[in-house]
Amino acid sequence: MGNAQSPRTSTDPRFATASRAFTQKELEDLKSLFQSLAAQSQCNGKYISPSIFQAYFGINGPLGERVFDLVTQKRKDHQLTFEGLIIAKGTYEKGTKDEIEEFIYQLLDVSGDGIVGRSDLESILVAIFETLFRKDSSEPWLSSSKDSVGIFLAAANFSKHDEGHPEDSMSFEDFKGWCTILPSIRKFLGSLLMPPDPGRPGFEVPSLLHPENVDSNQIVLRKEFAWHIGGALSQHELEEWKLLYHSSFNGLSFNTFLGNISNHEGPTVLIIKDKEGYIYGGLASQSWERHGDFYGDMKSFIFQLYPKAALFRPTGANTNLQWCALNFSSENIPNGIGFGGRANHFGLFLSASFDQGQTFSCTTFGSPCLSKTNRMHPEVIECWGVVTERAEQDKHEALKGTVLERFKEDRHMLNMVGLANSSE
Repeated sequence: MGNAQSPRTSTDPRFATASRAFTQKELEDLKSLFQSLAAQSQCNGKYISPSIFQAYFGINGPLGERVFDLVTQKRKDHQLTFEGLIIAKGTYEKGTKDEIEEFIYQLLDVSGDGIVGRSDLESILVAIFETLFRKDSSEPWLSSSKDSVGIFLAAANFSKHDEGHPEDSMSFEDFKGWCTILPSIRKFLGSLLMPPDPGRPGFEVPSLLHPENVDSNQIVLRKEFAWHIGGALSQHELEEWKLLYHSSFNGLSFNTFLGNISNHEGPTVLIIKDKEGYIYGGLASQSWERHGDFYGDMKSFIFQLYPKAALFRPTGANTNLQWCALNFSSENIPNGIGFGGRANHFGLFLSASFDQGQTFSCTTFGSPCLSKTNRMHPEVIECWGVVTERAEQDKHEALKGTVLERFKEDRHMLNMVGLANSSE
């Protein structure tokens, strides 16, 4: 039908090459998708129109237009053929790492002038946030979208000098560095041609759950912050995050903090807003438990949220990942919680008094100082529990098992005294 040809009948060598990256089943599914979208495009089933393409994949505005321009090889004829779809997906999803990154880098040039400037990135970020958060007009980011765009834009470098352009642009190396510290951006831009199903990488935003008596206006962790942090997590860790501790409601107490999070199974997200207005934190992959030295695993990381967004994963330089010390009297074992670096020179540290801390550049995460200065004084401290489906199932099964065992024991006792059937 139309251009939905098999690799054997196509005369385009790029189509034949791209087709080999897919299984026969995948090609048949893509052919069915093409036929469905082409039928909706009112073109006798010959091609997919821009509006139908953008509606199906859920990408609109300048970003949607740019994606369509690239998948049609910039022909400007507003027609995506089956061959074009296979060639694009073959490069974008099945190509080498360099080919995929080059394709995504070209996506950023929404103006199509051959350079990736600040205005291009701003358009991309606006499109991303509108795609992720437009479903709920009550989301706080809508009233401060420039602020939200700004924190991700602040993480970008523009080191390339282009003749005839007054402003510097983003080089390919700048782009790769930007994606490294903003994995949520990389995931989103890398899955634009995937089916719009639940679990689409980069499109998942955790549901933030908090007690009814907690004023949502006092919560520091916004949805775009959670999306940013979630870029380094797996799909099953992006369902729900539950507020376990908030200093404004639970008080500035290390013991209360540890008590509130003690029953949570799974990673926790520590958020700090300091008195300078900076917001940052870390994800602890293991429970906060008393140790006299560093512990943890390579799933932990630290991050910045405001005034710049960035995420720093372990470099492998050392294993000084997570710190939790309580009631130690030695100056070499500072009481409090932290991440990275070394004792008394942490990547991030919050003292047991919860009224001061420190953040230094560290090789553990390849991270800079996360605040304005190395010494920081928290204004708000939050801790969120990452609710994993597996942990919830284990908890449910444990509870179920306990109840059943208790019932069996009780029934056995009743049988022993001859009362098991007295109510029947």
